[in-house]
Amino acid sequence: MAVTPSQRIDVLKTYKLFIGGAFPRSESGRVYSVKDSKGNHLANPSLASRKDLRDAVVAARSAFPAWSAATAYNRGQILYRMAEMLEGRSEQLVTEIIALEGVTVKSATEQVQESVDLLVWYAGWSDKIATIAGSTNPVSGPYYNFSTPEPIGVVAIFAAAKPSLLNFVGALAGVITSGNTAIIVASEKYPLPAITFSEIMATSDLPAGVVNVLTGSATELVPWAASHMDIDAIDASGLTSKQLKEAQLAGVANLKRIRVHTQSKAPERILNYMETKTVWHPIGI
Repeated sequence: MAVTPSQRIDVLKTYKLFIGGAFPRSESGRVYSVKDSKGNHLANPSLASRKDLRDAVVAARSAFPAWSAATAYNRGQILYRMAEMLEGRSEQLVTEIIALEGVTVKSATEQVQESVDLLVWYAGWSDKIATIAGSTNPVSGPYYNFSTPEPIGVVAIFAAAKPSLLNFVGALAGVITSGNTAIIVASEKYPLPAITFSEIMATSDLPAGVVNVLTGSATELVPWAASHMDIDAIDASGLTSKQLKEAQLAGVANLKRIRVHTQSKAPERILNYMETKTVWHPIGI
């Protein structure tokens, strides 16, 4: 018997976490309600727990050696591939942004296009940042002295809210371009584009564990991220002043680097999560 349109049940999307290249639900089984711009229920994404954060850190640390050792050109190609795939999913993302943020079709479309362009921009920086930020230092003696920027390690990101996709992409691209791996906590109020973008990353040649995406409460996760000894830095752009202060106090134990950014498109979003290594080499005769 044929099914009429009135009998059909919509297949609603399940918004899960993204950890180690897989899409698990929170180990706690918890979810929370996300509402649209008019206050109507929209989705039930996972409410990430402390255990989910620990799992994400393990995945990010495991992925760091290979990702940081990859050529800058290769990392740039993967970012460019992500831009290609983002453009292919633009219609879905526009729909999600309109529902969440209550903006016009034009505004949502522009946000997606800007996010695509931003990925291409960071892809272009991947094999240039070391040349711009590095140097050959003048020294007295038969030596060469080189300073080069290197990735710091595992970075936790608390993404800023609106514009949700652009803030998410800008924070993420800036961190991973140089070879860092990331745990990114999506905006609690606007998380859907982040999970959709996770699906793009899962099929864009990005190695598993390089990026791990959590949804849920920043207030709940900040203390554990800031005190975790295997997280080297935090992008605190999406935190309130109270949460930022809490992160700064908890991060003292391992001298965690904590930064706040106001722009999505800035070389500082790469350089702030790099360390300068200086090498001395004798001059051959």
